[in-house]
Amino acid sequence: MTELDPAIRAQIDAIDIVPGRPMVISDADEVLFAFMDGLVGYLEGAGLSFDWASFGITGNVRDAEGRALEGPEVRAHLGTFFANHTAELQPVPGAADALAHLAQRAQIVVLSNIPANGAEGRRQALRRHGMDYPLVANEGLKGPAVRLLQERAGAEAIFIDDIPHNHSSVAKSAAHVHRLHFVADPRLAPMLARAEDAHHGADTWPEATPFIESRLFGV
Repeated sequence: MTELDPAIRAQIDAIDIVPGRPMVISDADEVLFAFMDGLVGYLEGAGLSFDWASFGITGNVRDAEGRALEGPEVRAHLGTFFANHTAELQPVPGAADALAHLAQRAQIVVLSNIPANGAEGRRQALRRHGMDYPLVANEGLKGPAVRLLQERAGAEAIFIDDIPHNHSSVAKSAAHVHRLHFVADPRLAPMLARAEDAHHGADTWPEATPFIESRLFGV
């Protein structure tokens, strides 16, 4: 089983986790924040465009002549975007209200794959939009971090993410954690089949909340 990076473990160690209290472990981009809206705005400001031809970023970013940017070019733009614009991302409709409702009976942790230079911006955005919950800045597959978070809680837990391979990672590392596949952007959701290793799929918080409550609280 994949070992957890010590730096990620240290972040989890710093969270005040309440034993026995159900836990919501939520991704940020396209679950809590409208990542693609922000990214497309940044790209257009840089004289680029997004193709919307497939789910994924590499291959879809094009210059003014229509050339698809190569992987290193795309990664450079993503690095600039995360470093300088993460704090500006707007929330997914209903996210803050749904988490506040769930937080009455559950503890919330945001588990986000984000570069270190974007983590503070992410915290600022969470605070600004009424979602001031602990952030774990993860790297790579999320299963090991989810496993440790649930072990520390010792209670029912649900994992929410837009990327199928993260659901597969959690299914492998922490199979007893409930898994909800969530893709907020209506342009992206139809491009991606439901994650095979998720238990349920929903793309809005009004859709998602009843499922979360049923798994965490038995209602």
